[in-house]
Parts: sequence; structure tokens; C-alpha cells
Amino acid sequence: MAGTRIPTDSRPRSGLARARDLAARGVRGARLTNQVRSGILVRRARGLYMDADADVTEHHSLAEVARLAPNGIVCLLTALRFHGLGTQLPSEIWIAIHVKAWRPRLTGLPVRIVHMSGPALTKGFDVHDVEHVAVRITSAAKTVADCFKFRNKIGLDVALEALREYRRQRLSLDDLHEMARVCRVERVMRPYLEAIL
Repeated sequence: MAGTRIPTDSRPRSGLARARDLAARGVRGARLTNQVRSGILVRRARGLYMDADADVTEHHSLAEVARLAPNGIVCLLTALRFHGLGTQLPSEIWIAIHVKAWRPRLTGLPVRIVHMSGPALTKGFDVHDVEHVAVRITSAAKTVADCFKFRNKIGLDVALEALREYRRQRLSLDDLHEMARVCRVERVMRPYLEAIL
């Protein structure tokens, strides 16, 4: 069995699958080990596997994190990069999880976790299809508001750059005001918004 491919119905559509997903399709134990040894599957992180011949995109790491932390929401510097807001090139994938949620096991992936709750977690994100994986990513407006909320973690200069770029791209100011209210940073953002309008 070491040299045989996973049957089509048991192969992950995206090329990415958790070990438990593969086990549900009959690929477990020795068979899984043989698939990895023969080069048909590649172990990407603890409990995450990928078809060796899968097509990957520039956002592949987001799909990997979404597979392992399906309740996480890509945010802050990673979302800035995704939306093309500013010049940040984060070395980690920033995700938000509920303040009382268990920290997901993401061994082998460079992830930075921030905690949110209430509307700050449940509002202002979109679901994007990345390599056939549903990835939740904060909207551009929510990302800018989050940058002001977490300015002590990422730096005020990053938040200001994101705000300038948001305005330069002529994105919705109504959405930005709404997300500033949701994140409770209206007062903090007001003078900077007034300065660029």
C-alpha cells in the first residue's frame, strides 16, 4: 500500500487535511505513515497533511491555520497583508480566538494569537475560499479598527499606516466608523481620521 495513492473519494479536495479527516476516510495508522514515507502526503504540521502534488497559492499558510484552528479569525498584520493595506510582512500568522477558548494546537506553524470577545470577535469578518478551505479574515475596516485596538502590541505607526492606506484606497468610511464603534476605539481614531479627511 505504500506506493498507492489515496482513493479519490478519500483525498482532501484542497490538498490539506487534518489527521482526523483522513482517518474518517480510512487513511490512518500504518496507511497514513506509508503515504507520508512514499511521498504521496506531506506532513505540514502536527495533525495536518497535504497532497505532495497539491497546488499552493500565496495564501497557503492561511489555509493551513484555518484547517487546524477553524474557529480562529485571521486578523491584524496578516489581514493587513491580505487586504494590501500597508507594507507589513508578518513572519507570523495573526489569528483571533475567543477569550475563553482553548488555545489551538498549532505546532509547526508560526502563529500569534490574540483574544477577543463579544461583537469584536463576531462582527466584521468575511469568509474567503483559499485552496478550497473556508478562511475567516477580518474585513479591511475591521482590520484597521483592530490595529488601533491592539496598537500597544503592533505599534501606533502600523495602525496609522493602515488608516492612511485604507483612505487612499477609498474604502467605506461608514464601515470604518461602524468597526471603530464595535472595537470601542472611536475616540482614539477620531483625531487621526479628522487629520486625513
